[in-house]
Amino acid sequence: MALTPSNMLSLGTKAPNFSLIDTVSDKTISLNDAKGTHGTVLMFICNHCPFVKHVNEGIVKLANDYQSKGIGFVAISSNDVENYPADAPHLMKENAQQEGFSFPYLYDETQEIAKDYDAACTPDFYIFDANLGLVYRGQLDDSRPNNGIPVTGKDMRNALDMLLKGAEISADQKPSIGCGIKWI
Repeated sequence: MALTPSNMLSLGTKAPNFSLIDTVSDKTISLNDAKGTHGTVLMFICNHCPFVKHVNEGIVKLANDYQSKGIGFVAISSNDVENYPADAPHLMKENAQQEGFSFPYLYDETQEIAKDYDAACTPDFYIFDANLGLVYRGQLDDSRPNNGIPVTGKDMRNALDMLLKGAEISADQKPSIGCGIKWI
């Protein structure tokens, strides 16, 4: 598996709008639908990537801990499903149900949204403030498959805690590492 880091979109970037199908509910979800009152976590993930599989439980726990605090969560898969059929929408729905996702899992068939966010890998994480300005982009934590470090979500939890307190989030952020998005 090739290691691909996040592109690290510039802090302060306004979240690009989207309107995509949620593979679980079959409803169209927009950025406005997904955003939280205090902030929004947007994640580019997929079904087959070992890096995503490694953190799925951690992102479910993160969402469960922060959604009640006014943080919206949304996941998007932009992978080429013709060459990576394990990431097909019907399997995204199964994966979301098996993992217990409490957030929409959207399919970006044209890959336009991944390009708008300059997403590079799965998982790729972004946190936006209440005004949809980017305040964090990077890793969930230091855990990777087979490195022996437990998944805690500490980097994103710290950023979310600072956001909720109205405190400045350090610009010293580590890129996420994962499989490269499977471009068409």
